[in-house]
Amino acid sequence: MDQQQRKRMAQLGQYAVQVARQEGLPAMLRRGAGFVRRRFFGRKARYLPAKKVLEAQRAEYEGKTRENCGLPTISILTPLYNTPPAYLRAFLDSFVGQTAPNGQLCLADASDADHPEVGRIVAEYQARCPRIRCRKVENKGIAANTNAAALLADGEYLALADHDDVLAPHAMYAMGQAILDLRAEGKPDGFLYSDEALFEKDIRRPLTAHFKPDFAPDYLLCCNYICHLAVFRRELYVGVGGERGEYDGSQDHDLFFRLAEAVGGAAHLPQVLYYWRVHSGSTSGGAAAKPYVTAAAKRAIEAHLARTGQQGQVEDGLFPSTYRVRWQIQGQPKVSVLIPNKDHTDDLEQCLHSLYARTLWENYEVIVIENNSQQPETFAYYKQAQRRYDGLRVVQYPGKGFNFSAINNFGRRYAAGSYLLLLNNDVEVTDGDWMTELLRQCARPGGGDICGAMLYYPDDTIQHAGVITGLGGYAGHSHKYKQRGGSGYMFRAATVQDLSAVTGACMLVKASVWDAVGGLDERFAVAFNDVDFCLRARDAGFRILWTPYAWLYHHESKSRGADDADPAKARRFAAEQQRLYDRHGRENILDDPYYNPSLTQDREDFSESADLKKLQSGQLKVRFRR
Repeated sequence: MDQQQRKRMAQLGQYAVQVARQEGLPAMLRRGAGFVRRRFFGRKARYLPAKKVLEAQRAEYEGKTRENCGLPTISILTPLYNTPPAYLRAFLDSFVGQTAPNGQLCLADASDADHPEVGRIVAEYQARCPRIRCRKVENKGIAANTNAAALLADGEYLALADHDDVLAPHAMYAMGQAILDLRAEGKPDGFLYSDEALFEKDIRRPLTAHFKPDFAPDYLLCCNYICHLAVFRRELYVGVGGERGEYDGSQDHDLFFRLAEAVGGAAHLPQVLYYWRVHSGSTSGGAAAKPYVTAAAKRAIEAHLARTGQQGQVEDGLFPSTYRVRWQIQGQPKVSVLIPNKDHTDDLEQCLHSLYARTLWENYEVIVIENNSQQPETFAYYKQAQRRYDGLRVVQYPGKGFNFSAINNFGRRYAAGSYLLLLNNDVEVTDGDWMTELLRQCARPGGGDICGAMLYYPDDTIQHAGVITGLGGYAGHSHKYKQRGGSGYMFRAATVQDLSAVTGACMLVKASVWDAVGGLDERFAVAFNDVDFCLRARDAGFRILWTPYAWLYHHESKSRGADDADPAKARRFAAEQQRLYDRHGRENILDDPYYNPSLTQDREDFSESADLKKLQSGQLKVRFRR
């Protein structure tokens, strides 16, 4: 075994230990197999367009210049500092080799006197490519050096790239076309970002990709998921003040906040247009390489909150390079907790006892909605519970059978709170801050209108970390069965998330939003009622969030049983699946904006899709979100 093979085996071992620790042995075995398949047996260049696609782009722009190619010019800003020659040549080659000529490369060289080769290499490439500009600058930090590079730019758009990374060969073409597509659709074209991948030596052998969601403002508060490749109007960059030296280390995170504020959102192109080189000292190699990033990121988030009139305390997140805003709740809103119940008093008692004993938020009421219980002991329990638990009410649902939507709609009539909290009777409260945290996400200016919590199975694996539409063809729970304590994909199990839906097993919703949307659709008696409700709310312009900082245990569906337990239930479940398609459209269900189209729809683990044809075709389109 040669040195390179030993290195790769060591990496695999480290990866396996990490996954096993965070997600358990079965996940380690499955993901370890995927790692080996991708690293050693996977198709080369799996994130790149097919060779014929790149050749067609080159043929289309053969003999054209950036002035007459029809694509907007994008000026790439790159500070240089003692760049290793091999890295610099790889970066410059990736620019010169672009399939379209609409790029301009603006370099600010702050290398010291001991590294004259940087200037010589750049001059060599400038002789071959007049679209490369360079100026020698004093090293004043990455933000100042980037701003110096911007002074060389004359493109309508700017982009950021690091000196040791590599551009995908179609990056300028894809971003230029995306801008034209946004204009044709009448969508804001001021700020765009793409997906990215990590590599060590050759982008044709990438380590992994970062397949990002469409613009997710609360996720951005928790970590800089946008990173590369970010493209934005030059006049916008100048208007917001460029990059700021006081945020060096998180200068891009700070910039992205100000750009999104100015544009009102951002557009996402789900194509891998940028490759981060993983090496000692690079940010892509881990946050510990640059510990000052944390302090700068917190300041950037605090500045964003101040500019947008939001009040909250910025804290460290659950993992390095993640952050939490402990929002200030406006007022003392009352929460009406709605708990449907049929018999199963042991479950209900565990739920009520844990709720009343541990919940720190004091302004709440609990309404148990009695649904056709058959055991006399159940009604005796209700009388006893109402004596023991202050303010507890039990209301009698008049309908027959189980209809989750109708039961909760009925319970809403009795709710006096400005927030409704749907809660299953088989949920157990352990952390006293759970209700307060849900309110933090909603009872604040600019916050969510609906918020879901982290739910764990009793064995400390994840039952629910948000709902992704399209999983399994309809909808599934994010990171289901992952071991508690892991970060999830791109920290998505450990940071507040913008989502399309959350489960009705624990859902906080503004009463005004509930009423505006019309409550739950009673045609969804058992399945997908929460998904349908959230999608209707999302489409009406309301925001759905999920937080890992509100967590409970869920003894899932003990009181009802599985939908496929008998033929009648199976038929009902199939009918509700079809109803979800009929109402929202199959393509919309399969195309969740907060779930990248290059991720699998077969499982809940955010693994890479086995079929990347859409990515490799270069046909994935740009999408703008506010």
